[in-house]
Amino acid sequence: MNVLIVYCHPEPHSFNHAMFQTACQALQKNHHKIRISDLHRMKFDPVSGRSAYKTVKNPERFRQQLEEMYASERFGFADFIENEIEKIEDCDLMIWQFPLWWCSIPALLKGWVDRVFAMGRIYGGGHMYETGFCAGKKALLSLTTGGGMELYQPGGANGDIMELLKPVWHGTLQFAGFDILTPQIVYAPAKMSATMRRQVLESYSARLAKIENEPLYGETPPSTAVIPGNHLPGTAVIMREHFSITLPYRW
Repeated sequence: MNVLIVYCHPEPHSFNHAMFQTACQALQKNHHKIRISDLHRMKFDPVSGRSAYKTVKNPERFRQQLEEMYASERFGFADFIENEIEKIEDCDLMIWQFPLWWCSIPALLKGWVDRVFAMGRIYGGGHMYETGFCAGKKALLSLTTGGGMELYQPGGANGDIMELLKPVWHGTLQFAGFDILTPQIVYAPAKMSATMRRQVLESYSARLAKIENEPLYGETPPSTAVIPGNHLPGTAVIMREHFSITLPYRW
C-alpha cells in the first residue's frame, strides 16, 4: 500500500514521536511505501489565505471555496499545497498521529485540513461520503490523551472519546470518502512505566503489520485482553470500540 503519515507534535522526544517512528518502521518492514507530512518540521503554514494559490478568481474578495475550485480547474495551487494534495490523492491509507488537545486535533493539523482538503480536489460537486473523491481509501487516527481511559467513556468527565472525535473521523474523513479504521488511542502515556510504553509500541507495530486486511471501524465485536506479563491489579488493555491502553486506576 501507499501510506501517508501526517504527524503533528512539536517535541521529537514525545511518545507521539515514538508512535510515529514505530509506524514508519513497521510499514516499511512490511513493504509498504510511505510518505510523510511532519507538520512542525515542515513549518507548514496553517493560516488560510491567498498564499495557497497561484491563481486568483476574485481579487476584490477572498472566498476560499471559490478560489479552491478555480485553482482546481487551472492547476493553480501553490506548490506547498499541491504537494500535500497529491500525497492524499496517491495514498491508499492515511494515518494521523497527534495528541488530543482540548478534546480535538491540534490547531496546526486543523489548519492543514483547512488548506489541503480543497474543494474541487478532495471534496465538492456533490462528491461526499460514499461518492467522495477519497472513496476506497482508508484512514487511521492514532492519538494520545493526557487523562486516563475512564475520563473518555460514555458518562465519563470528558465524554465518549468517539463522540469527541466524530467531527474528525465522520465530519472530515468520512465526508471526503475515506473508510475509517478503528482509532489507535493511547491513554495517559506520560503516566506509564517505560515497560508499558514499550508494550504499547510493540502492540501498535504488530497491528500495522496486518493493517492492510484489517476490518473497518465498527465491523469487529468488542473484546478485552490483558497486557502480557503485566500482573498489576486493575491494569489491562481494554479493546472495546477502539484500540487503547489504560493504566492502574490509582497512579
